[in-house]
Amino acid sequence: MKVYKSFDQIDNDLKILKLQQQIDEEQLKLSINDTKNAFSPVSLVAGSLGAIVQKAVVLKAVNKILGIKKVKVKNIDDKK
Repeated sequence: MKVYKSFDQIDNDLKILKLQQQIDEEQLKLSINDTKNAFSPVSLVAGSLGAIVQKAVVLKAVNKILGIKKVKVKNIDDKK
């Protein structure tokens, strides 16, 4: 437990605690806004599209590296 020798020391500590509380409140507000932005419809759609495009690019690059080509399948009925 801290022992104070003057009221000035108490006042200084109270000011520090009040400022810390204000900082914590602002950090909480920022966290809430970041969370709201992360789950907005625009960011969800953009994230999904980005993931799909990224997978397509990676798949194309892997296919090119491995030399895999698409094969067309013909139906037997096409010959008749």
